[in-house]
Formats: sequence, C-alpha cells, structure tokens
Amino acid sequence: MLQKKEELPIKAYLGSDALFKGTLSFEGTVRIDGKFEGQVNTNDTLVIGETGDMKADVKVGTLVCKGQLNGSVVASKKIEMHSASKIKADIRTPALSIALGAVLDGHLNMTGEESKKVVNLVQEKK
Repeated sequence: MLQKKEELPIKAYLGSDALFKGTLSFEGTVRIDGKFEGQVNTNDTLVIGETGDMKADVKVGTLVCKGQLNGSVVASKKIEMHSASKIKADIRTPALSIALGAVLDGHLNMTGEESKKVVNLVQEKK
C-alpha cells in the first residue's frame, strides 16, 4: 500500500492579487501566488504557485516552483521545477528536478566548486 507524501502545512500565503516588496524571513512552508519583489531567507520551503511572479534573491532549504522567478537562488536541499515554471536566475543547489515544459535560463552550480573559486579571487584582491 502506497502512502501519500505528507505535505507540510502552509504557514503564510500571498494571494494572486497581492503585491509584496521587501524581505521575507520565515520558518515552515510559505506559498506565494501573487507578485513579490525583494529577498527571501529561510532554511525551510518556499512554494511559488502557478500565478506567482517573483523578482527576488532567494535563499531557501527547498524551492518548489510552479510559477515565475527572476533573480538568484541558493537552495541548500533541492529545487523542484514543475511543468509551467520559468526560472531566469543563477542557481546553486545540490539537487534539481525539472519537469517537461519547465524553462530554466541561467547558470546552474550543483557542486559548489565555482563559488569557492570566486571567493578566493575576491579575497586575493583585497
């Protein structure tokens, strides 16, 4: 008998008619179906719904994208891109799942090696 994967309860929700600008920090799962501009910082899960449209720098544990995201993404656990998702961003994550139809336009770093080189170059210039 297969058990259905338990979904985490959503702690906050930004509806499709809402616009938020600023910095969002949270614990748990947050879903955005509206427009968001700014920064997101969490070790937990961010869900961008089908109508979600984000222009943001995102640092999360897990990103589930069903909408649109422009900016940069650092996901410490994983990123899931569903079929209608469009991400235009530089991404750093150890695991990425892309459904057929999803669009990813940007740089992808899954090893962390390149970022270490950049840090070394910045430190050497000082």
